[in-house]
Amino acid sequence: MRRILLFGFLLLFALQSFGFWGFYAHKRINRLAVFSLPVEMTGFYKENIVYITENAVNPDRRRYAVKGEAEKHYIDADVYGDSAVYTLPRYWSAAVKLYGEDSLRKYGIAPWNVQFVKSQLTKAFKDKKAPAILRLSADLGHYIGDINVPLHTTENYNGQLTGQEGIHGFWESRIPELLSTDFDLFIGKAEYIPNTQLAAWDAVIQAHEAMDSVLRFEKKLSKKFSDDKKFSFEERGTINTKVYSKPFTIAYNQMLDGQVERQMKRSIKMIADFWYTAWVDAGQPDLTPLLNQKIPAEAWQKPSSGNNIKARGHKF
Repeated sequence: MRRILLFGFLLLFALQSFGFWGFYAHKRINRLAVFSLPVEMTGFYKENIVYITENAVNPDRRRYAVKGEAEKHYIDADVYGDSAVYTLPRYWSAAVKLYGEDSLRKYGIAPWNVQFVKSQLTKAFKDKKAPAILRLSADLGHYIGDINVPLHTTENYNGQLTGQEGIHGFWESRIPELLSTDFDLFIGKAEYIPNTQLAAWDAVIQAHEAMDSVLRFEKKLSKKFSDDKKFSFEERGTINTKVYSKPFTIAYNQMLDGQVERQMKRSIKMIADFWYTAWVDAGQPDLTPLLNQKIPAEAWQKPSSGNNIKARGHKF
């Protein structure tokens, strides 16, 4: 319930202010990942780059309406113990056996869900179903982006336990919106990942290790800024909205030494690698016959089942 209430509020705040790896960042991350794919894939993905970009935010749109969606975006690793991010079972069946499915879903299933969606994408490639390939590629990009956000790995996801409410949107939305046009987001060519489930967990670990600086530097910097300097007001449509000021945002980004830029870059690289790996695992099917296919309207913002992951039948 706490997640539903928080994200319901954040959605309203986002629409009025700077968007949800915010809407802006998710879209940009998915779009840039397309340009790292090999020539055998780029024709199909570039032809559908608008779909890949615009539908990057579908999982956030579904999370308030589809049961079981919200838990796919995060994992509260620290509720299992201070070092649990290093010791939690990497595969879904083993995790269910140890903790039970209800407990896992309560605290988030993000890294296991990434592997599940990757498996679905591999099947879509094998079946050569363009709408499914595009829908799952867009979704997978979103989920991978989420596991690279430090605050998606902790129970203190919005700074509510440390008196830093609002830091979630600040880190993942305000900074990219104001500063990412100056980020170096070139990542080179996509590479094959031998074990995508372990790669998902590596991303979670890396993000979780960055969490301390996310909170500590914001608190340290806040002592140097009065509220009238830390915040400002901007017009969003017809609404005058309170936002973190540009000077505070720039100073925080500098204190983080480019952390947001690095995590955006890692997200882009990981998404391209996962798409490529799913294609290779499917036998590298020829995507040329899928060119110039009209994507059905229902493929845009298509909801998925809220209970995709099963304890049996899939080894995650």
